[in-house]
Amino acid sequence: MTIQLRTAALFDMDNTLLRVDTGMSWTRFLYRRGELGRRMIAKAVYWSTLYKLAVLDMEAVFTKLCLDLEGDSEAEMIAKCEVWYREHIAPEVAPAAKVAVDYHRSRGHLVVLATGSTCYAARPVARGVGIDHVLSSELEVVGGAFTGKPSALCFGHHKVALAERWAEHNGVDLSRSFFYSDSYNDLPMLQRVGTAIAVNPDTRLRRHALRRGWAVQQWA
Repeated sequence: MTIQLRTAALFDMDNTLLRVDTGMSWTRFLYRRGELGRRMIAKAVYWSTLYKLAVLDMEAVFTKLCLDLEGDSEAEMIAKCEVWYREHIAPEVAPAAKVAVDYHRSRGHLVVLATGSTCYAARPVARGVGIDHVLSSELEVVGGAFTGKPSALCFGHHKVALAERWAEHNGVDLSRSFFYSDSYNDLPMLQRVGTAIAVNPDTRLRRHALRRGWAVQQWA
């Protein structure tokens, strides 16, 4: 008997499902709480600029940020993220993203949030728009505290690896699935699915999408 594989619709988070960059939003949130100094704000702006140019070494930056969290409480992180989400992120879901999510759900597709952000940022966002499946970067936790090490990465080729494992577990055919993203950094995942949609694309992704004949949409 032939097993019919399912179709999925995967959505990037920052500047795609959401109208904002959650990394910068989180940095400003911590700064207002007095938990970060101006130097870290400057670093975040610099990293954000490199990311938009698709020249940021995301693995090195993420590893550094994990080290900064060594010994911190996971429970406190979850609580802070809930406050941050409620006060700053919940209103920022793009209306067009809601339409796309509802469209795919109505067609029986599995809807997935696939982001390089941590699960602590991604899970409240997914819950808010009714997305059941989340692929995100994860931090190692022992005894309720962060060890300073990542346990999973979800950007670049790492996102593809996580998506492939998830697809196998859930009976999904990625070659028949969709992925929405704004960033050239997501090119490996965009190339892995059957239908790539460039949403609010950065300059490099826009050029690549036009060359490949991919759909280009403006949701912001």
